[in-house]
Amino acid sequence: MASALDAALARRSASKVTDAAPDDAVLLELLEGASRVADHASLRPWRVIALRGAARERLGEALAAAAGAEGEAAAKLAGKPLRAPLLLAVVAVVAPEHPKVPEWEQEASAAGVAHLMSLLLDDAGWGVMWRTGPFTRHPLVAAVHGLAPDERLLGWLYVGGLPGGRRAERRTDHVAASRLTTLF
Repeated sequence: MASALDAALARRSASKVTDAAPDDAVLLELLEGASRVADHASLRPWRVIALRGAARERLGEALAAAAGAEGEAAAKLAGKPLRAPLLLAVVAVVAPEHPKVPEWEQEASAAGVAHLMSLLLDDAGWGVMWRTGPFTRHPLVAAVHGLAPDERLLGWLYVGGLPGGRRAERRTDHVAASRLTTLF
C-alpha cells in the first residue's frame, strides 16, 4: 500500500482529460476521506457541488455573461467548463463572526478539502486540475451553483479520465528546501 507521501509526490495536475468520470458513489467515498481535513471547531465549513452535462453549459454561459463577453470571446469562455466531463465546485460555507473560527480559517478548511480531494482523485487514477478565474465569485456564477449568501465559491476541480490511462511523469524538481525557514 502506498503512503500518503507517495501519493502526494506522484500527484500531477492533468490539463487534458477524457470523457470518463467517476460516478457519485466513487465521489462520496473519496469525499469522505477529504472530509478529514483540519477543521477548527468541527464546523465543516464546506460543500462540494458536482456539475455534469448541461450544468457545465449553464456555468459556461454564466462565465461569458459575467465577463460581458460577446461573439468569439463569449464562445471561448462558455467552452471552458466543457474541458472535463465532471466539475466539482468547492464551496466555503462561512459562519460569519464565529466566536472561535475566523472566516479566513473556514475558507482555508474548504481549500484543504479541495486539495485533499484532488490528491485522492489523482491517487484513484483520475485526471484532475483545480481551476479558478476572475469570475469565480461573480453573482451570476454563484446563481448557477445555487449559492446562499454565506457561501463562497473557491473554484472547480476539473475531473476526467487520463488520456492513454497513464499519469504524467513524476516531477523531479525539488522546491521544499527553498521554502522552509526554521526559527529558533
